[in-house]
Amino acid sequence: MAGDTRRQREPVSLAPVAHGLDNMGAEFLEIMEEGRLPQGNSSLSEGGGSWDKASKPISRWRSLQLTGRVRSLCREHKQLFRWILTGLLCTAYIAFLITACLLDFQRALALLVITCVVLSFLAYDLLKRLLRSRLRRCVKFQGHSHLNLWLKRGLAFAAILGLILWLSLDTSQRPEQLVSFAGICVFLVLLFAGSKHHRAVSWRTVSWGLGLQFVLGLFVIRTEPGFVAFQWLGDQIQVFLSYTMAGSSFVFGEALVKDVFAFQVLPIIVFFSCVMSVLYYLGLMQWVILKIAWLMQVTMGTSATETLSVAGNIFVSQTEAPLLIRPYLADMTLSEVHVVMTGGYATIAGSLLGAYISFGIDAASLIAASVMAAPCALALSKLVYPEVEESKFRRKEGVKLTYGDAQNLLEAASAGAAISVKVVANIAANLIAFLAVLAFINAALSWLGDMVDIQGLSFQLICSYILRPVAFLMGVAWEDCPVVAELLGIKLFLNEFVAYQELSQYKQRRLAGAEEWLGDKKQWISVRAEILTTYALCGFSNFSSIGIMLGGLTSLVPQRRSDFSQIVLRALITGAFVSLANACVAGILYVPRGLEVDCVSLLNQTLTSSSFEVYQCCGQVFQNTSLEFGPEALDNCCLFYNRTICT
Repeated sequence: MAGDTRRQREPVSLAPVAHGLDNMGAEFLEIMEEGRLPQGNSSLSEGGGSWDKASKPISRWRSLQLTGRVRSLCREHKQLFRWILTGLLCTAYIAFLITACLLDFQRALALLVITCVVLSFLAYDLLKRLLRSRLRRCVKFQGHSHLNLWLKRGLAFAAILGLILWLSLDTSQRPEQLVSFAGICVFLVLLFAGSKHHRAVSWRTVSWGLGLQFVLGLFVIRTEPGFVAFQWLGDQIQVFLSYTMAGSSFVFGEALVKDVFAFQVLPIIVFFSCVMSVLYYLGLMQWVILKIAWLMQVTMGTSATETLSVAGNIFVSQTEAPLLIRPYLADMTLSEVHVVMTGGYATIAGSLLGAYISFGIDAASLIAASVMAAPCALALSKLVYPEVEESKFRRKEGVKLTYGDAQNLLEAASAGAAISVKVVANIAANLIAFLAVLAFINAALSWLGDMVDIQGLSFQLICSYILRPVAFLMGVAWEDCPVVAELLGIKLFLNEFVAYQELSQYKQRRLAGAEEWLGDKKQWISVRAEILTTYALCGFSNFSSIGIMLGGLTSLVPQRRSDFSQIVLRALITGAFVSLANACVAGILYVPRGLEVDCVSLLNQTLTSSSFEVYQCCGQVFQNTSLEFGPEALDNCCLFYNRTICT
């Protein structure tokens, strides 16, 4: 017994287990991978061990031999098995899609459209791989430079003539659209006047960028499929963001989440950042960015690095997008760096997109503004700072996107949530600081105004006068220009977060059916003004972002600090004009949508609360005392609005 106890307590060394006779499975696999079978027990009993003492059944030999054969078979036919698995998954997906379409086609329409878009890109990649040279010869008339030149001139002339004819016909019913068209022309002239190299401007890049922006806007705002698709996408994002309530309510409690701004909005950024990190780990975001960058690169003739950075800005912030091209920043030209900065200033991050949607800002307009800003940022950046150097990145094949440092899906989700904590803290600190500074500035201006008998002098009032022409050039009605100018000033001198918060309050008052004027102060603005302001505020172009941009790029490439400082202010101004140009395009294309409200049936029923539709119908009641509106309609309107007719 003592000997047995001593034998049980003896420590086991890992070395003989790993390299000696006890690790028989590993030795068997090595033998079988070499194509040999064990021939006897004598070779296994060498080196101090005895096979007879640890004899195993002969079935162990056969099972290990079978395992080796299976492993060898899998290794030899790995590609075949991968194709079989892919085929099975594709077949299952097609069966699912067909079943969904047969059950309810309208419900499955969005999934069908997404599938068709993905298949078109995959088909193009396959054709390009199989027919590279032939496809290139079909697209380009090799050896016919004059034919190419005249073809381009003909297409340009046809595009300009079509735009003129379309504007002349379309604006006959809505003349305010011409104001937006004049506005974008004025902005382009101002940017060209401040161009770094006037003679080096690539008008192909500028025209194609503005053309892509216009086509995207036309698809989203005017066409029914585009409008429905972006509305659906915005609704799905709102539903998706509502899942944040599950986590934030558990951590903070339902009362705080419903009533306190910080616990209602900021957790959305954490959730969205986590999801974006997972999508980057899976490679989905890289695929989408590459496709968008390819479209802009082949049409506008820009380099791969700058195009990828601008495409990435649609989804990530001004400091994260340069990480996509981090290895190439040191060798980029000043014009390319200017594009990188302009793209960062002209767009917003995907995480903040979710926060603004939670404010009540129109989701479809936000998404469209962020997408339309990408080609416009490239175009206007090349107008302000044209390329005069030789770029090293004219070919897309020389640029590769990374998949991040995460080793698995859980690490990617955890890293995305952890990174967002810094963003949330930064936003909270900025809101506290900027709103406090704004209150102090307004108090100081009010004190100074009282000294010269100017009542109510404030920062917003000054902006409403200085930027009123800019708001009017966007296509905003003159009576709404003071409010829109205030929001533009807040965005430029403070940040867009505060401006969107103010815009959401104007929208909430309009939807609640509040009086349009309270004394001499406007309570809300029109739907058209709301949409144009949503486009104009969509971007990081404010003076507080200069430090963020310089800090982010300098940390990546410290040796180019002087280059970054030299062009950062020019890029900021260009990014602000990109947002204004977006608003002008929206002003050219915007048409009122929505069903006509039957005011008679609405006001002839018992109402418990007001709304924008009630306000509009009551305006007709107060102006029209005909018999089509009964006394009950007047009583309902007098319940919410005080007019002389009510007495």
